[in-house]
Amino acid sequence: MAGHAQVVDRVFALYERFGASDYIGEPVSQIEHMSQAAQLAMAEGFDDEVVLAAFFHDIGHLCAEGAENMGGYGVVSHERLGADYLREAGFSERLARLVEYHVEAKRYLTLREPGYFERLSEASRRTLEYQGGVMSEAEADVFERDPLCAVSLRMRQWDELAKEREVPVMDLGVLKRKAEVLLSAE
Repeated sequence: MAGHAQVVDRVFALYERFGASDYIGEPVSQIEHMSQAAQLAMAEGFDDEVVLAAFFHDIGHLCAEGAENMGGYGVVSHERLGADYLREAGFSERLARLVEYHVEAKRYLTLREPGYFERLSEASRRTLEYQGGVMSEAEADVFERDPLCAVSLRMRQWDELAKEREVPVMDLGVLKRKAEVLLSAE
């Protein structure tokens, strides 16, 4: 378990180092955003992999120092960089893919949900072009067949809701314990 605890400490250290920084173009910090996303997943009774994926969904902005920037709105391909970082740390493929899919879900919803694009924050609209733009019908058909599609779409909703000012950051110890348990099960 000591090895898992060290991995968890290393991953969460990113939040301790960079979490107070602004969440690009949004009214909350990175750590406030991540915490709110995890709390929303927990409130709906999702399993620990989903809760941690919600918390880690933007870790690619934190773990990829020096990566290409999206015109001042964070790191290009942050979803893939974050997913790969979590895979290398020993987290499950399901958790990593949920992190990766939060951008796919945005691309999907801009195609399939009327009015979705208009409801996106300015930062989310700006980053969409760097993220491949609106999905094609063919891409959307493939995404809909993925077993993780439904939970990815839910995660996307938490991502958008997790931008409230003055919501206390949750006890990260709760998430660290969940992460240790998941790593020890892998």
